[in-house]
Formats: sequence, structure tokens, C-alpha cells
Amino acid sequence: MATNTSDPSLVIRALWFVFVGWWLTGLWLSVAWFLNVTIIGLPIGIKMINRVPKVLSLKSSQRQLVAGPDGSVVESGPDQPSLLLRGVWFVFVGWWASAIWTGIAYLLTLSIVGIPIAVIMYNKLPFVVSLYRY
Repeated sequence: MATNTSDPSLVIRALWFVFVGWWLTGLWLSVAWFLNVTIIGLPIGIKMINRVPKVLSLKSSQRQLVAGPDGSVVESGPDQPSLLLRGVWFVFVGWWASAIWTGIAYLLTLSIVGIPIAVIMYNKLPFVVSLYRY
């Protein structure tokens, strides 16, 4: 049995994006990339990038709390690749591919026609950076 968290309505998410999400995401990503460059801040920077969909449009993660038959509660969600694979991906592909991805998404955000594609791209950013399934 999964718990159902109440997600914000589409109207609330759209209003958040229009008034807060678009500019806050830019600041959020700037801080995240600064932390990534410092190496020491890399874990926090990647965590921040993994949370971009939430900052951009209040999109909830696919993770849920699931109650087992013995009453224990565990977190459930999409299977993630191993940490080793995700680390290798980030070092060789994720850091530069996500910079290009983010730049294109930002340019699309500047036009009204491109906003839907930009939102999809921002929602996929955690996967581009480190193969993280949001």
C-alpha cells in the first residue's frame, strides 16, 4: 500500500513556474554548478541538480513511502543505476552534456513557444547529469 501525497494542482504549478520557478531555477542551477566546481561541494551540487524539477514547477518525485506487511515503511521509486555507473557517467559525460542541455533549455524558456519543451528538458536534467531517475 502506497501513501498518496497530495501534489499541487496544475494551476498552482503553472503559477509557481510563471512567478517563481523560471528565475529561481536559474539561481538554483548557478549555485549547484558553483558547488560542483569546488569539488568539495560536488555532492550537494548534484543533489541540487536532482531537485530541479521540484524548484522549476513543484513536480513531485516518483518516490513513495510504502508500508510493508509487517508495518515497516520503506521508500519506493524507480530503480536507479549503481552509484559507480552514475559517477563514471558524470565524470565522462554528465557534466558537459548537462551544461549544453541546460543552456538549450534556458534559451527555450525565453520564448513562449519553447516553454513546454524547456520544462520537459529541465525535468530530464537529473538523468542527463547523473542518470538519476526523478
